[in-house]
Amino acid sequence: MPTPAERAARGKAARKRAPRSGQALWLPAVDRPDPVAVLERQGRDRLPELLPIRYGRMAASPFAFLRGAAAVMAADLAAQPHTGLTVQLCGDAHLLNFGLYASPERALLFDLNDFDETFPGPFEWDVKRLAASVAVAARENGHSDPQARTATRAAVTAYRTAVRRLAGLGELAVWYERVDADSLTTLVRSTRRRRRIEDSLSRARRRTSLHALGRLTEVTGGQRRIIEDPPLLEPAGAADMASLRKAFSDYRSTLAEERRLLLDRYRFVDAARKVVGVGSVGTRCFIVLLAGRDADDPLFLQIKEARAAVLAPYLPAGPHTHQGHRVVAGQRLLQAAGDIFLGWMTGPQGRAFYWRQLRDMKGSIEVAAMDPTGLRVYAALCGTTLARAHARSGDRIAIAGYLGGGDTFDRAITDFALAYADRTTADHALLEAAITSGILSATPGV
Repeated sequence: MPTPAERAARGKAARKRAPRSGQALWLPAVDRPDPVAVLERQGRDRLPELLPIRYGRMAASPFAFLRGAAAVMAADLAAQPHTGLTVQLCGDAHLLNFGLYASPERALLFDLNDFDETFPGPFEWDVKRLAASVAVAARENGHSDPQARTATRAAVTAYRTAVRRLAGLGELAVWYERVDADSLTTLVRSTRRRRRIEDSLSRARRRTSLHALGRLTEVTGGQRRIIEDPPLLEPAGAADMASLRKAFSDYRSTLAEERRLLLDRYRFVDAARKVVGVGSVGTRCFIVLLAGRDADDPLFLQIKEARAAVLAPYLPAGPHTHQGHRVVAGQRLLQAAGDIFLGWMTGPQGRAFYWRQLRDMKGSIEVAAMDPTGLRVYAALCGTTLARAHARSGDRIAIAGYLGGGDTFDRAITDFALAYADRTTADHALLEAAITSGILSATPGV
């Protein structure tokens, strides 16, 4: 086992492969793929009737485009030199993929909350995606470029300082680190901002399966059924229903024994196909309603198709061949506490899926309403949270050695993020042009 000094030296040696100041460069590859073509390739194995919704959502703004274009940015990041300091990447660490959820002990936590693209890779790729999302969000909120730069740098500085702090802690201390949601109110001085955070926490605490029962279901012919809201929520057909019932049994086997016992106390009631997110639109996703003690004791689970991570073509093979297993293992590794119903299975046509609770006190902070100060504080919180996640899976001491005590890395990633925000705006315009010319069909506002 290398000593802490040897691990720190390994991190400093990575500066030769990828100088910290060099992280500022954003140089598109000569053969950079057309972003619209990248999105079209992703759509080939998705449900074609849902693709116009995906394109319509991505066309809404440059930030919406960035959310759905993880595959575009993955190719861009892979074209640049990297440190080789590997962590379990979130793979899509933009601002809106952080949020609130309940721990198994029913504590409300703040953490990463999307893991469809999780994959082992160089730590700075997540940092760059987070930083770029801050820059794009700032501009979209009408902030000046100096204000966008300040918020972006706050995220990167918070990441670096958190990694360096965690490098000095023991293994269990790092593993037990978490961000309690109630502590978020201490980050802001403004009464108005504090009230917004408190409102977000209150809404999250209400978002349970019982709350969803009244919003997502109705009683028809004496039977409780999920309410139709086409094309976003549609009843599962007979074939899908049969497949989901079988899949439910297979999924059960991936849970710990005590959680299988808990799941066995619920019965299958109904299922529906659901459209979720931005980048995920078109993948196969269902929600399942289960009933426990009685009809007023519900549990909603979400079953989502897991496809190969967008980072996979550019990195060595990861440890998991089953894509659902990859997502679940990545989530368990990166989050401070996990969903007790998180599991995976293989569905019809050999497709990989993972299961999780649909609503378990999940919530988000409204980024679009943030002023420059609010965005700066929130960006720093996300940077700190990302550092904690990386410290669980990677060599935090080596990463701290690479980052150093100065601000060279902070300034470089900030420069990169502002430049990539320009690229995102240009790519968004290309998508709009493809829609206007009829190359792609888009359904706006859905």
